[in-house]
Amino acid sequence: MEILIIFLRTVLIYFVVFLMLRIMGKREIGKLSLFDLVISIMIAEIAVFVIEDTSKPLMDGLVPMTTLVLIQILIAFITLKSRAVRVLFDGKPSVLINKGMIDREQMKKHRYNLDDLMQQLRQNKIMNVSDVEFAVLEPSGKLSVIEREAKETVEVNDGMKGTIRYEGLPLPLIMDGKVQDENLDKIGKTRFWLKNQLQVKGVRDFKEVFYCSIDHRGRIFLDHKR
Repeated sequence: MEILIIFLRTVLIYFVVFLMLRIMGKREIGKLSLFDLVISIMIAEIAVFVIEDTSKPLMDGLVPMTTLVLIQILIAFITLKSRAVRVLFDGKPSVLINKGMIDREQMKKHRYNLDDLMQQLRQNKIMNVSDVEFAVLEPSGKLSVIEREAKETVEVNDGMKGTIRYEGLPLPLIMDGKVQDENLDKIGKTRFWLKNQLQVKGVRDFKEVFYCSIDHRGRIFLDHKR
């Protein structure tokens, strides 16, 4: 008998939650802001509580879930009228790359590391930071990327043309001041070669570099620490 009760409660709560999400609108399905995420998690937790504890009346779960839906609808309506409230609940977008240069302060503010950035760039079919005009971290956590119309060509003066035989994604050579020795090995270069390249660009120490990469054509992208 108890199993039948759990089955019926599960079916009922499924349709209730489904209806509530439909009432909240397609916005909840398309993207989740921090506020939307909190509401969704709380509804899910209450739904599990109602299903598991058969001794509790259904109204103990339906009332708080309905309250959360009403709060969400009210806040959504207010945010349509007030940008200040919208920013308070949804947050503001942040520019992580501005005209091909990484904004380190914004990345630190959002605890966003270089691996996260490179992964999202690859998901946007961007392989090189220098090809990016703007990269904006949206409140939903998605990275919006605008490519440069005319990609810049970076000249490499290493005195050894044709010695780089690397094909594939741009390789990070320095990340947050730390040399990636395994990637230098892949292109058959040394720290001495890398230091010479940096000196040509006015950099005296590896620690002055936030991010440095090289593509399959031997073009070096460099972003200084600020």
